[in-house]
Amino acid sequence: MIKGIGIDIIEVRRIRKLMDDYGERFFTRILTENEINYCKKFSKPELHFAGRFASKEAYSKAIGTGIGKNFSWKNIEILNDEKGKPYIVHLAENEYSKYKFRISISHTAEYACAVVTCEEV
Repeated sequence: MIKGIGIDIIEVRRIRKLMDDYGERFFTRILTENEINYCKKFSKPELHFAGRFASKEAYSKAIGTGIGKNFSWKNIEILNDEKGKPYIVHLAENEYSKYKFRISISHTAEYACAVVTCEEV
């Protein structure tokens, strides 16, 4: 049974501006080292940074809390399997760890979006 669905879209130029203005400082606040390394290996890392940002926002909407006291940026990590499919890893046991999450990330040159579903196991 689906417990929640979250979606988010972000302009890639907004992420590019954050990269230009704050460099690593911004990303180390919201992404794990694995996520940062993944994004940096691409010729246009801003597309992948935007996708990770949208993913975490969509996750927070799927669990119904938003980013804040009950969920912070680094509670989860977005990784990719050997075929490139993204998946969510809970970095600490919490009330949301018991659910199954599915994620889809897309981007164009201008936008990145993500959809996350939260399901009972």
